[in-house]
Amino acid sequence: MINERLESIFLQDVAHEIGATLLGDSKQEIEDIAPLDRATANQLSFLSSAEYASHLSTTEAAAVILRPEQQELFNGNRLLMDDPYLGYAKAASLFHPFRQVDFGVHPTATVSLSATLAAGGWVGAKSMVMAGARISEGVYIGPGCVISSGCKIGKGSRLMANISLMEDTVLGEGCIVHPGAVIGSDGFGFAQEGERWIKIPQLGRVVIGDRVEIGANTTIDRGALEDTVIEDGVKIDNLVHIAHNVHIGENCAMAAMVGVAGSSTIGAGSTFGGQAGVVGHIHIAPGTHCTARTFVAQSIEEPGVYSSGTPADTNRRWRRNTVQFKKLNESIQRLRAVEKKLGKIEMSEKQEPQE
Repeated sequence: MINERLESIFLQDVAHEIGATLLGDSKQEIEDIAPLDRATANQLSFLSSAEYASHLSTTEAAAVILRPEQQELFNGNRLLMDDPYLGYAKAASLFHPFRQVDFGVHPTATVSLSATLAAGGWVGAKSMVMAGARISEGVYIGPGCVISSGCKIGKGSRLMANISLMEDTVLGEGCIVHPGAVIGSDGFGFAQEGERWIKIPQLGRVVIGDRVEIGANTTIDRGALEDTVIEDGVKIDNLVHIAHNVHIGENCAMAAMVGVAGSSTIGAGSTFGGQAGVVGHIHIAPGTHCTARTFVAQSIEEPGVYSSGTPADTNRRWRRNTVQFKKLNESIQRLRAVEKKLGKIEMSEKQEPQE
């Protein structure tokens, strides 16, 4: 696997790396990847949506990633695969991999004498690694991060900047955490005594698997008694909140501003559009897909696509509909009363003697 930025690469090597079938010049040199309408003579492009097919006749791209059934649409070099967008993602990583320049510890960083730092990593400016933390080989810790006591970070993970891992947080191998994320802060746990609130100590951890990506300013709370668990391959966007004791199955994906309340369990391979919300203490079946702004108020046992929310409308019509919505229960009761009367009329007509 190619793991460093190359100035150029032969098209046959690109095909091998992304798992595509090559039709054309195997020795064509590729220097980068670009959209169809902006690609130049040494760049690779792709067609993932039919609406951009018109660009194929004018693109200057050296090669294009296409589906097999689309190969006749382009006369130049072609890389054929069932999912061109996936091909684009893999190809882009060839030309723009993460490049770690520095190794060691920045002079302004603070590392506890009882912490363990394996070789090949970096602790950035003004970052802190506290007592008992264990940092594996090749971990990148950017500037301004706090790695609290007892934390464990797996091989090759990257913490970009200003990230807080609170006590005993476990982060697996190959993870990426974007700026401002807070992992392992206390969950929202309080008991009420009269008019005041008594804080419940949060005794669990956050345990995150391998290849997880966590977006900027996302927060994941530690468990109250048991751990909050994020399994392998989960992708979480910016500004997402995961409450205490939540368990998210492998390869789930959540877009920006999703909120998951405490002690809910989300099955593997589920997806959530932006601003979707999940109440606490429910179960969501594996393979469930909730569109943007879906409000999940009860357990979902059957996988599928779920939606809720009110689409935008003119203000005047929206206000009228809102008034009617408030009267919905009354309207239903009146409708049932009418149906009951109609049923009695139909029954009496059937019972009338025939002349």
